[in-house]
Amino acid sequence: MSDASPSALTLQPIGHIRTGKHVKFQALHQPSEQHAERNVLELLPGHNYEQALQDLAGFSRVWLVWWFHRTTTWRTQVYPPRGPEQARGVFATRSPHRPNPLGLTPVQLLGIEDRQLILGECDLVDGTPIFDIKPYVPAYDSFPDARAGWIEEVDALMSLPPQFTVQLSPLAANQAEWLRTQWQIDFQPRLHELLARDPLPHRTRRIKRRTATLSEIGCGAWRAFFTVEGSKVTITALDAGFPGRFLTDPLREDLPDCAAQLAFLGLWPQPPQ
Repeated sequence: MSDASPSALTLQPIGHIRTGKHVKFQALHQPSEQHAERNVLELLPGHNYEQALQDLAGFSRVWLVWWFHRTTTWRTQVYPPRGPEQARGVFATRSPHRPNPLGLTPVQLLGIEDRQLILGECDLVDGTPIFDIKPYVPAYDSFPDARAGWIEEVDALMSLPPQFTVQLSPLAANQAEWLRTQWQIDFQPRLHELLARDPLPHRTRRIKRRTATLSEIGCGAWRAFFTVEGSKVTITALDAGFPGRFLTDPLREDLPDCAAQLAFLGLWPQPPQ
């Protein structure tokens, strides 16, 4: 038998997950399961997957093997979103920028309905292709005493109280309330979480300086501007993440929150300087 590895392998999705999370910003890294969440894995028809699901209902968790379908490149070193901005070898992280962008996630199995798996909180965006489902077996899959390398240092930092307080200016509060009531869009909790921990520039957290006093953070399809004075972070304004010419381009009709961003720009056309 030849030991030569094939130059390519062919994989076919068995289904896609529906999460309602249309941008990466909405998919928290390592969800804590503190908030009830209902996601649905829809298996493809015509493959007798209903039979393959037999006996799975007795498990409370499953592993999902999936594809980072929005990632097109890989890097030998990446900057994890948690902790200080420090490059890490990609194989020591769970970054999507991998030679083969495969993901592995344990999720709660809440129920099975025909070809649909009802799942708890997860870190997958809507439409993610799923390659396989495996039962989670606590006796074999849990190693609570295992070492976690550099992540242990970051976890120790994250366990400390936030070093910054975050507040909204009257303008930002008005914009946030308009987004929440008119469009059911609310990224404030995640925004506060990130800035309260560390508002310094960070490429993966999409934080950058605009001027000597004003910084910007990407929030999925949106962005927020803020200032830092001592330990106080003030969010001065929110803004659409895409310019109007993109939002009205028929070739870019799949941009997330497109209608909401156009309406927002109609009310607040000028970003802060």
